Amino acid sequence: EVQLVESGGGLVQAGGSLRLSCAASGFTFDDYAIGWFRQAPGKEREGVSCISLRNHRTYYADSVKGRFTISSDNALNTIYLQINSLKPEDTAVYYCAAEIRPRPMGLDGVRYNYWGRGTQVTVSS
Repeated sequence: EVQLVESGGGLVQAGGSLRLSCAASGFTFDDYAIGWFRQAPGKEREGVSCISLRNHRTYYADSVKGRFTISSDNALNTIYLQINSLKPEDTAVYYCAAEIRPRPMGLDGVRYNYWGRGTQVTVSS
């Protein structure tokens, strides 16, 4: 059974940093991507970043380039999202999701097959 569990969210002042984790388990395939998405109250879900666990290629939304960094530890089946220089507009529930055989890899959420329950990130000003 595929399972994704996010952790690491919290309340942080603007300008601070957080590192989110996504623990993945139950996969029966090797070729997949993990994406990070976020959804703020009253707004649509937004793709943030994704990484291929086959070749470690990464992709970032323009809104987070230069501040967010995605990485993976395949031995631990864990994907991280380092968030620096936090802004109040980063406040959202952050979700990780898995896409099987991404061709090409991207941030269209409808392409992702499995989702975690999310972790709350709140940035105060």
